[in-house]
Amino acid sequence: MQVSTDGRIRVCYTLTSDGGESAESRARQIALEQTVELPEGCYPREIEREVVGRVEAVEQRSAARSVVTVSYPVDLVGTEIPALLNILWGNISMQSGIVVSDIELPRSVLDAVGGPRFGLEGVRKICGGIEHRPLVLSAAKPVGLSAAALAERCATLARGGIDAVKDDHGVMDQRTAPFRERVRRCQDAVAEANGLTGGDTQYFPNVTAPLDELDDRVGFAREVGCHGVVVSPFLTGLDALRRVADSSEVAVFTHPTSAGGFMQPDHGMTPPVLLGTLLRVLGADGVIYVNAGGRFPVTEGACVEINRRLTAPIKGIRPSVPIPGGGVDVNTVSHLVRRYGVDVMLLIGSSLYDQADLEDATKNLMHELERRSDG
Repeated sequence: MQVSTDGRIRVCYTLTSDGGESAESRARQIALEQTVELPEGCYPREIEREVVGRVEAVEQRSAARSVVTVSYPVDLVGTEIPALLNILWGNISMQSGIVVSDIELPRSVLDAVGGPRFGLEGVRKICGGIEHRPLVLSAAKPVGLSAAALAERCATLARGGIDAVKDDHGVMDQRTAPFRERVRRCQDAVAEANGLTGGDTQYFPNVTAPLDELDDRVGFAREVGCHGVVVSPFLTGLDALRRVADSSEVAVFTHPTSAGGFMQPDHGMTPPVLLGTLLRVLGADGVIYVNAGGRFPVTEGACVEINRRLTAPIKGIRPSVPIPGGGVDVNTVSHLVRRYGVDVMLLIGSSLYDQADLEDATKNLMHELERRSDG
C-alpha cells in the first residue's frame, strides 16, 4: 500500500461492464455516489472541489474491464473507521461489477488507526522468541465438545510442541463450553503442559462476541493469563478490531469467516486489499486467510500478495503475521515455506487431527520444521 502524500484517500476500482456505459462515466458516477449521492447539477457547485470525489485516472484493460482511480478528501473521513469504510465501499457495494483493487491512505489516517500493537516481531516474542522458522498454529475443535474436552485438545497440542493453539472460530459461548469455563480450562491446560515439557505454547481464545460483551471477554482472557485473542471482524464489525487492538494488552488475530461476501470475482474487494491491507492497518497482529490449494477457491498469486501486503514496510505500521490456513496439510509444509518464507504462522488443523495420535503428529511436524530450518 502506498501512503498518500497530498492528504487524499485514493481508491482503485476494477470495473466490469457490458459496454453500455464508458469507464469515464462510471468512474464519475462512483465519485458522486460515494460522496454527495446526487446527480450532476443537483448540489451546490461550491462544494465540488472540497467534497466530491475526483476521477484521477482511467485505464481501459479490455472491452469489458477497466481500472479507474478516484480520490476523496480526507475531511470526509477524519479518523473514524466507519467513515473510511463508507468512502471505500459504501453505496457502490449495492451496485455490480465494481471491485476495490487498491487503496492509498494519507499519513493522518495511518497515524490515527496505528496498525498492530505487537506485529510480527511481538508475536514471535510471545511465542518464545522463535525467529529461525515459521510459527505453527492449530485449533481446538470441533464446536460441540465440552470445555474439558477442548482443554484436553489444547494440552495435547501443547505437549506436541505447537507454538500456539486457538479456539476454532465457531467456538464462542455455547452451552457445551461456556466462554469463561472454556478459556480458564484451556489456558490452565496449556500452562500445565508447558510446565511438563518446558515449552512455551500460547493459547489464543476466540473472544468474538456482541459489542457489549467484547471488552469483558478480552479482559477475562488477559486476566487468566492469555497473551493473545482471536476476533472475527466480519462478524463483529471492522471497528471492533481497532477497539480491541487499541484498548487491550494482548495480540489480536483475525479470522476471515463471513469475508467471502466481499471477495467475489467482479464485486467487492480483492483479498489482498481486504485481508492484506485493511486488517493490518486496523490493528491485526496476525491475519488468518485461506490458503491456495486447500478447500477454498483462492489463487496462489492472491496468497502471495496478501503476505506481501501484511509484511511490506509502511512507516509507523508494524508488519502483521500472515497466517495461511484452511486445508493446510502437514505434507505441504516445505512447499509453503518455499512459497512464503519463514515470516509466517502456518495454521494446521485437520491434517493433524486426521492422524492416529494427535500428540505424536504434532511432535513429528515440529521436528520436521526444526530439521529443515537447521539444514
